[in-house]
Amino acid sequence: MSEDCPRGDLEFGTIPGMVERCAATYGDALAVVDGDVRLSFSEFAARVEQAAKAYIAAGVQKGDRIAIWAPNMWEWMVVAVGAHAAGAVVVPVNTRYKGIEAAFLLKKSGAKVLLTVSGFLGNDYVALLASSGEALPALEKTVILRGDVTGESESLGTFLARGAEITDADAAARRASVSPDDLADVLFTSGTTGEPKGAMCTHAQDLRTFRAWSYIAGLRPGDRYLVVMPFFHSFGYKAGWLSALMNGCTTYPEPVFSVDVVLERTQQDRITVLPGPPALYQSILMHPKRGDYDISSLRLAVTGAASIPVELIERMRDELQFETVITAYGLTESTGCVTMCRQGDSPETIAQTSGRAMPDVEVRIVDTDNQPLPPNEPGEIVLRGYNVMVGYLDAEEQTREAIDADGWLHTGDVGMLDEQGNIRITDRMKDMFIVGGFNAYPAEIENTLLRMPGVGEVAVIGVPDERLGEVGMAFVVPAPGATLTPEQIIAWSRENMANFKVPRSAQVVDALPRNPTGKVQKFKLREALDA
Repeated sequence: MSEDCPRGDLEFGTIPGMVERCAATYGDALAVVDGDVRLSFSEFAARVEQAAKAYIAAGVQKGDRIAIWAPNMWEWMVVAVGAHAAGAVVVPVNTRYKGIEAAFLLKKSGAKVLLTVSGFLGNDYVALLASSGEALPALEKTVILRGDVTGESESLGTFLARGAEITDADAAARRASVSPDDLADVLFTSGTTGEPKGAMCTHAQDLRTFRAWSYIAGLRPGDRYLVVMPFFHSFGYKAGWLSALMNGCTTYPEPVFSVDVVLERTQQDRITVLPGPPALYQSILMHPKRGDYDISSLRLAVTGAASIPVELIERMRDELQFETVITAYGLTESTGCVTMCRQGDSPETIAQTSGRAMPDVEVRIVDTDNQPLPPNEPGEIVLRGYNVMVGYLDAEEQTREAIDADGWLHTGDVGMLDEQGNIRITDRMKDMFIVGGFNAYPAEIENTLLRMPGVGEVAVIGVPDERLGEVGMAFVVPAPGATLTPEQIIAWSRENMANFKVPRSAQVVDALPRNPTGKVQKFKLREALDA
């Protein structure tokens, strides 16, 4: 392994093994603080054991999938690692999803147990799921982590109590049966096909990737880590609480991003680590009462997911007084990380590039013939290494399209490498745009919009937005005889899509521009807006 990371990353083996070892190492130190709940590393490990027994009692077998559809909270962490200890595979579900979107993930993954909440941001997730009308034959049990229990669902307390019938020996045997190369999770990422794809990653991949990430970023035992990025995303899950646990940090989950709450919690809890998208730091810098809070404890910021002005990096260091500010680049298919800047890099390097390859990961820029390009020439970013996903769940053809015969993962992103190996992301081959740090895929949004009554054809593009970076804009051709307004399109979208996917504007048009083969020419839609 390179000097970027010591060999200690391989000693854990599996995620539940890591938690056991950290309980022995850090003991009574705080692992998680969530409101009135304060769990030490030893207490956290005990809760994980309890959850693992509950899964076994519920009939969960090794390799079964369990889905978590809930905001950032201590229960999310416990039931995730508990599932790992029972040999199950964790499938996070986006809390912004509506019923149709969540039902697709549950059906595609064949999830056996769903762990969710009721009442978060006014949503009743169980009711949303029922409203989708989708049959979910594999789903045997729904557990409510927080909120009112309705229908055939049961509370977390009831679920955990059933685990009492499982002996310590049986739980230990199941945990011992889990190997580093077993699947730990399936994170769904959207794509140009319009259907989300499940990227499969193993325990070894998660631990090795984020031990390296943690080492480069500079996480330390005793750090107080405010996780504002959602747990359903690899940034909040793997770079978030998983990295915090393995490094002896205290996780402070934050379910809803609010600048006021971030400032208050930073002051109250003396937060030292605060990763997030650039919009997070811009919001803090723009806050009119920032000076009323003592946020001098902040030490480490890791950002990415969008282009960053050099001025922002300098202001984060000078005004927010972060000791360390670095940027990174990753994707779900790469276990969440590909490249990182290093401590000591200049503000220009941190702002204008996403740093250099992770230890033992190869990154290349290739042309259309898959041949490597010299420095500073743009082409497709490809990578190879231990962090490349096992593949897409039940999608062999799409896996072969993504990972070539030589093991190179084709990202679909366009970029270039400089002479020092720093990568600069310049474009996106897959037509994706990023809304406040979340990947939005036009094909997926278009497919959902085609379900709206009265919609004949639709094309979606990303357009600049001062606060979020980019947002969606929809061009809709009504079905014959139908009449639509932009307001109706946006209102329907809000009812049926996650908020980050919802187009912020819409135009009703007579026809979409197409080339001779019938493909929509989205560049003409953009040109018309610029005219």
